[in-house]
Amino acid sequence: MTSQTASVPTPDQISRAPKVLLHDHLDGGLRPGTIIDIAEATGYTGLPETEADKLGIWFREAADSGSLERYLETFAHTCAVMQTRDALYRVAAECAEDLAEDGVVYAEVRYAPEQHLEQGLTLEEVVEAVNAGFREGERRARANGHRIRVGALLTAMRHAARALEIAELANSYRDSGVVGFDIAGAEAGFPPTRHLDAFEYLKRENNHFTIHAGEAFGLPSIWQALQWCGADRLGHGVRIIDDIEVADDGSVKLGRLASYVRDKRIPLEMCPTSNLQTGAATSYADHPIGLLRKLHFRTTVNTDNRLMSGTSMSQEFEHLTNSFGYTLEDMQWFTVNAMKSAFIPFDERLAMINDVIKPGYAELKSEWLFQQTATTSGSAVAGG
Repeated sequence: MTSQTASVPTPDQISRAPKVLLHDHLDGGLRPGTIIDIAEATGYTGLPETEADKLGIWFREAADSGSLERYLETFAHTCAVMQTRDALYRVAAECAEDLAEDGVVYAEVRYAPEQHLEQGLTLEEVVEAVNAGFREGERRARANGHRIRVGALLTAMRHAARALEIAELANSYRDSGVVGFDIAGAEAGFPPTRHLDAFEYLKRENNHFTIHAGEAFGLPSIWQALQWCGADRLGHGVRIIDDIEVADDGSVKLGRLASYVRDKRIPLEMCPTSNLQTGAATSYADHPIGLLRKLHFRTTVNTDNRLMSGTSMSQEFEHLTNSFGYTLEDMQWFTVNAMKSAFIPFDERLAMINDVIKPGYAELKSEWLFQQTATTSGSAVAGG
């Protein structure tokens, strides 16, 4: 008898499997209907569509267009409707609900407080509104039979000059729902070393941070994020593949930076669908995550922007299982990697792994036993 654990999981099993998400943007995951509702309530008239289905399609097509201008325009619309306390609270609560419905048990969701000040909110009011929304979303998820824990990552924009201010903000709310810091935005021309004062401050405060690096700009961005800035994790990091040589006979040679990343177990926040949209990968089957998983880098699977990519954690894993034949064992490996790399205390990460993630996968992997029993019993009745 062959164990079902060695086969590719079904979409239903993928949906029910406990998942951990480390790289998800709050302003990239709104429900289209919510965007329309808030736009109507606040008087924002810039939306390209006013029907939820059509608006969702517009966001995905704009993100897929290959036009950076159109891609950036999508965020102009979502940020435009995230300028009041009520709007931020609603978006955060729905984010937690949607992730929990998709089987996510732990998530770190990032956003840039400096992008939500246009209608008079202070940085502190933005953080408090989002934190309150996440707690409400967790409560609603529990009421619907799901469990999720959401931590916030405060992002500074790399083209701006507020990184130290946002780092200080993240540190002041570190015991109130904010688990770390991030920088995001265009890599080319805006190296992470521009914000060394923020990273040095966070290290002095023993706080955590991740850096968007190696998505578009390549190895120099990764090297600076690690060796100059001291990042705990790499946002994307997909271009580490440029430091790995695969010979015609299949043998692999790692460069010194790739070796360092693997040996130090530096987490890579991989976002397959998003990488296809931005040109960091050409197809799911050719995505570097396949090789990096074989080489035992600490790779994780993430969504990046669920609205723009029309994706979810379940869909990301479906694409990977279809492309690489990943099993539930592989899914568990990615999920444990992510939980090990989260910015919450070690004992809490360990409890999530041992009490939530591993039991969840064990239950799914045991289903073949009962399916086999049902099949055997049915055959016996028919033959009797």
